[in-house]
Amino acid sequence: MNLSKLLEKLSYTLVSGSVETQVESLTSDSRKVRENTAFVCIVGAVSDGHTYIQAAVEQKASVIVVQQGCKEEYLAQIPDTVTVVSVENTRYALAFMSAAYFDNPAEKLFTIGITGTKGKTTTTYMIRNVLEACGIKTGLIGTIETIIGDESWASCNTTPESYQIHESFAKMVKAGCKAVVMEVSSQGLKLDRTAGILFDIGVFTNLEPDHIGPNEHASFEEYLACKAKLFSQCKTGIVNADDKHTAEVIKNATCEIETYGLSEKAQLRACDICLKHERGTVGLTYRCTGALDMDVALNLPGKFSVYNSLCAIAVTRHFQVPQETLKKTLAEVKVKGRIELVKVSDEFSLMIDYAHNAMSLKNILETMRRYHPRQLWVLFGCGGGRSAARRREMGCVAGKYADFTVITSDNPRYEEPERIMQTIEEGMKETKGQYQMMVDRKEAMRFMLAQGRPGDILILAGKGHEQYQEIKGDYL
Repeated sequence: MNLSKLLEKLSYTLVSGSVETQVESLTSDSRKVRENTAFVCIVGAVSDGHTYIQAAVEQKASVIVVQQGCKEEYLAQIPDTVTVVSVENTRYALAFMSAAYFDNPAEKLFTIGITGTKGKTTTTYMIRNVLEACGIKTGLIGTIETIIGDESWASCNTTPESYQIHESFAKMVKAGCKAVVMEVSSQGLKLDRTAGILFDIGVFTNLEPDHIGPNEHASFEEYLACKAKLFSQCKTGIVNADDKHTAEVIKNATCEIETYGLSEKAQLRACDICLKHERGTVGLTYRCTGALDMDVALNLPGKFSVYNSLCAIAVTRHFQVPQETLKKTLAEVKVKGRIELVKVSDEFSLMIDYAHNAMSLKNILETMRRYHPRQLWVLFGCGGGRSAARRREMGCVAGKYADFTVITSDNPRYEEPERIMQTIEEGMKETKGQYQMMVDRKEAMRFMLAQGRPGDILILAGKGHEQYQEIKGDYL
C-alpha cells in the first residue's frame, strides 16, 4: 500500500521522499525490518528506536518515521532514497498506522475495553463467556492470554502494543468474531496503545494506588488521569458507582454513562448477598435489581465477585442476552489464577489468586475471613526489582489477616530470594501473625497443603496463572 494510506488520519511533516512510497510491512522493531518496511522509531523507557535507524536502513526499510526534535545525527544516517516522516509522537502515530495497515479492523467489531485496578481479567472472561454462550463469537485480549476462536497464546503485556492489538483484531475479523473484550491498562493508555480506537463500551471497575514508580506512573494523579482517557474514546461508559474515584475518572467523559454497584445510586444494583461455604467450596448468591431483575449464583467468593459479575451483566445486557443463559454462564465462570478454586480435598478449600501487592492481598484475605474458616492460610512471595516497601506492606497485611503465613519465593529476578523474604518478614514481625519461611516454592506449597484441616481455607497468592519463576533472566 502507499504510505499515504497509513498516514491518512495523522498530522505529519514529510522531511524527504514521497507519501506515494510503497510499504509492504510496518514495525517498531528493527529486527523485523525487511525490504519496503515502514520503521517507526519508538522512544521507550529502556531504549530509543532512533538509535536503530542505521540497522533499519541496512535492512532496506523504505520509510523511517521519526519523532519531532530527534537528534540531527539520526537523520544524517538516512540516505536520500528513504522516505522520512516526522510526527509529534511516534507511539501515537504507530497506533493509527497499525489500524490503517490492517484495514481498520476495530471498526468491524463491537469493542469493549475494561480499565481499573482490580477485576479487569475476571470481568473480561465473564463477558466473553456470556457472549459466546449466546452464539456471539468474541475475541479476548488480556493479562493471561489472547483468545481468537479455538486459538490462544500467552500475553506479554496486559494491553499489547498497538500493532499487536490491530493484528489480533484483524485475525478476529477473519475468524468470524463479532465482538472483542479487552483489558485496557493505565500503561496501555499512557503509551497510546489504544489510540484511535473508539470503543463501543468502556468500563471502569475501581481504582486504588498501584503501578506508581520508575517506568510506570509518576503519581497517583497521573495513574488516574491515564485511566480516565478511556472515557474520551468510547461511545458508552459503564462505571462502578460505588468507587470513590469514579466522579474524577469520568469528569471529562465524552460518552454516555451507565452505573452499577451496591448502592441505591447505581442503575444496576446487587442486594441480598448471601455467602456460602461448604467443605471444599466457596461461593455466593445475590439479587440483581434496577436496570435488570434476576437472581445470580456464583461459584466465586466475595464482594469483588459481585461487582465483577454486575459489570458483566451491565455490559452484556446491551446484547439482549437471555436471562437463563446469563445466569447459567455466570454460575459456571472460572478464570485461571483469579480466585480460582482448585479441588484437592473434600475437607478444605484451596484457592489460587494473582494477589501480588498489599492491597490485593488484603482484599482476598478480608474476603475469605467472612466465610469463617477454621484456619485461614496464605502462601506468597514478592517480586525482585520492585519496591521494598511493597514487601513489608504485604508481610504486615498477611500477619494481620491470616492465621498462618508461608513466606516463599516469587519471581526474584536479579535479587536473592532470601533477601526479599527477609524484608517481607520485617512487616510480618510488626504483627502477631504466625509464619514459616521456605525459599523453595514447591516445598512451601507441599508444606501448606499438608497442614489443611476440615473447614480451612488455603490461598496460594502472587503467581496466579503464571507457571514459572523469573530468576536471573530465565523463566524456570
